[in-house]
Amino acid sequence: MKKLLLLLFLCVGSLISRAQNNPGDTIKQYYFVLLLPGANRNQDSAAAARIQDGHMANITRLYKAGKLKVAGPFDDENSNWRGLFIFDCPKDELEGLLKTDPAIATGRLTYEIHTWYTMANGSFKPGKPKE
Repeated sequence: MKKLLLLLFLCVGSLISRAQNNPGDTIKQYYFVLLLPGANRNQDSAAAARIQDGHMANITRLYKAGKLKVAGPFDDENSNWRGLFIFDCPKDELEGLLKTDPAIATGRLTYEIHTWYTMANGSFKPGKPKE
């Protein structure tokens, strides 16, 4: 976790320095959500599959709504990290959006929220995704 925070700090510092050198560039705030195993992971395989299907459908819905910019799992057996989301929404909306995810709502996953910054006109294209 400390490595992740150090990496984020270095990235933000680099972006701020770059933005100061390029006045047209601006820094934009996003929310990095780290997905972790929840306390309720004892579902049978059929229930776990239904939860996963709902989780994926929710990701698609949030992406199409322009709220979710990035989502994906980690493939590291030695870590509790299950996946990540990067959201582009107001902070007061974020918790409500997270609770629409069946994996979170059922307690199969839990999460940590971290504020994250990147170049507004570089990392993500503005506007909603095309359908």
